[in-house]
Amino acid sequence: MKRARIAWAGAVHDAIEAEGQLELLTPAFKGRRVTFDEVVWLPPLAPVDRARTVLALGLNYADHAKELDFKAPEEPLAFVKGESSLIGHRAFTVRPDGVQFMHYECELAVVIGKPAKRVKKADALQYVAGYTVANDYAIRDYLENWYRPNLKVKNRDTCTPIGPWLVDAADVPDPMNLALTTTVNGQLTQQGNTKDMIFDVPTLIEYFSSFMTLMPGDLILTGTPDGVVDCQPGDVIVTSIEHIGELMNTITAAPKAA
Repeated sequence: MKRARIAWAGAVHDAIEAEGQLELLTPAFKGRRVTFDEVVWLPPLAPVDRARTVLALGLNYADHAKELDFKAPEEPLAFVKGESSLIGHRAFTVRPDGVQFMHYECELAVVIGKPAKRVKKADALQYVAGYTVANDYAIRDYLENWYRPNLKVKNRDTCTPIGPWLVDAADVPDPMNLALTTTVNGQLTQQGNTKDMIFDVPTLIEYFSSFMTLMPGDLILTGTPDGVVDCQPGDVIVTSIEHIGELMNTITAAPKAA
């Protein structure tokens, strides 16, 4: 099942995909269908009563590490992002003034479904609620070392679009064989497959849960293949993952100071 979280008619609703429309689950409107163009798309994540942990992987595809002239890591290279960086499908990502190089990163995002502590790799997928598409923008200007990307590179407001759908884990029997593509203004610029990850999804869950507890709603962004290019205001970026969805967003210039 494909699940969404949207704003419509002055309220936030959970919805599911139904015959090319959104079917609302809110009790007052249960069963009502609206079109994709009638709503504001939000990150497809249920609210949590704590700080949501967003873990992201760097250099998790060998071709991307090669593209950046870095040696592939020998253990997962992870950093933490704030939830304030998350935006939804069809939203706008701000390119800061004066930036020389800002690029997308099409990534499979794993949403944790139940508390995970010291999980074995063989059991890891039992802890996944579902999958969505993430676009983990990076601002190269502030990058000192890909092994330790700083907050100004990876944790900007609006710089992590996710969505449009949260696809139930049961509907994605093999997350390690999904094609990824990115287009910029309709032109293909990036393609890869999750089978080429250095550390696959079960390995990442085992690794993170070995020293921390993953909680329901937490996210793991699993890295991107090669093929990243600079994006300018006005560019429309579509990051797509097979069986998961197409996430569209637009780059906009920073607002002028008053």
